[in-house]
Amino acid sequence: MAESAVADVPPHMKKKNKVVDSYKTNSGFEGYEKELGQSINVVLKMLSNHAGYSHELNDPLVKAHLLAIQFAKNNAMLEDYVRHDIDTMTPINKRMRQIIEKTGEKEIALVGLFDRTACHYGLALDSEGDGYSRSWSEPFNHVLTAAKKIGQFDLTPEEIHETWTKPRLHGYAKAMGVEIRVSDIGEDRKITVELVA
Repeated sequence: MAESAVADVPPHMKKKNKVVDSYKTNSGFEGYEKELGQSINVVLKMLSNHAGYSHELNDPLVKAHLLAIQFAKNNAMLEDYVRHDIDTMTPINKRMRQIIEKTGEKEIALVGLFDRTACHYGLALDSEGDGYSRSWSEPFNHVLTAAKKIGQFDLTPEEIHETWTKPRLHGYAKAMGVEIRVSDIGEDRKITVELVA
């Protein structure tokens, strides 16, 4: 696998502002009206879709994960799939490790895992926390409840948590050079990850 390099990924292109614009009260979305409109359109479509069950905003990510996890389980490949996922994320996690080592700030691991990762906050819609702890609601139960009725999946949220979520998070943390505790799914359906000091 190639050695990871420092990321050179610019944010969305800034729109040129006139001098007078810097004196206005702006929303921050100026120049992004098209993207904002498309995003709102997707949100409204998703929330109004009740075919089969009431869809949530994270349904596409949830279903993509469920399809892959179910396939891996059915073919006795789940451990290989988890290892592949960890290996695929190694370049990014090594980069985070370099930043942690340079700054001495372990919380950067949680920022990298949860706060700045669209794959996480797109999946875990209520992700929250700061310092050495992050929490979110387990995201799979809503779709599994509906999909099991038609025989689409035989997974449980707890099974996914033990065989997919926990080992991946531990693998990512190890690559970043930190240790974490990943809670079980609580009675409130919450999962909490804490850095070990």
